[in-house]
Amino acid sequence: MSGHSKWSTIKRQKGAADIKRGQTFTKIAGAIAIAVKQGGSGDPNSNPRLRMVIDGARAVNMPKENIERAIERGLGAGKEALEEVIYEGFGPGQVAFIVEGVTDNRLRTNQEIKSIFEKNGGHLAGQGAVAYMFEKKGEIKVKSAKGKVQSEEEELGLIDLGAEDIEAFEEEGLQKYLVYTGSSELNTMGNKITQVGFEIESQDLVMKPTTTQTITDPELARRVLEFADKLGEQDDVHKVFANFDIPDELITK
Repeated sequence: MSGHSKWSTIKRQKGAADIKRGQTFTKIAGAIAIAVKQGGSGDPNSNPRLRMVIDGARAVNMPKENIERAIERGLGAGKEALEEVIYEGFGPGQVAFIVEGVTDNRLRTNQEIKSIFEKNGGHLAGQGAVAYMFEKKGEIKVKSAKGKVQSEEEELGLIDLGAEDIEAFEEEGLQKYLVYTGSSELNTMGNKITQVGFEIESQDLVMKPTTTQTITDPELARRVLEFADKLGEQDDVHKVFANFDIPDELITK
């Protein structure tokens, strides 16, 4: 079981904090449309990726009509053609970043992402320059059944279900776990976890770093976190992954 860092294990995968609700819905709508397009179906029962995105949309109370419009867009309604984009690069301190997004104008998005990198001490890199430092994994965020206390028994139980790795952390006064599994086993693992009584808060496919870069300098930590925020705030960006590990005490400061 790997150690936990409040930012590196949660925020690196979820993008910027405090994103406005409307912007969140816009990002999720794009993800829904792409899931429909790539899965060839607007039915979540036959399109696992779509089902996963819709579950995330419902978790943030996205209105049903917004979800339905996004599905229709993915099926071809409207004139705008959406495509998935992925960027690799290095941020301040040569921290590795992978940025995933959805756009209806690749040229515009390319220019904006490049500008964010170059104006904040980073630079874009070619395909594969960063990806080899990460592995695609299924990530399931689970709430402890025991409340506020980290339980070795619970962690061992999750491992017995087939978890590859577990990161324990506290959020809003409650004990929680990030459970990692093979990308193809995400839905199966989620069902197993639910069946034994855990509450799942979210599940998603993520790029998990195979090695992390520990940052102990407060100024560099600030620059890296601000850089991650700026990437996540870009309208077309849906997910930001990085390999930094910043101690909790620096984040608190």
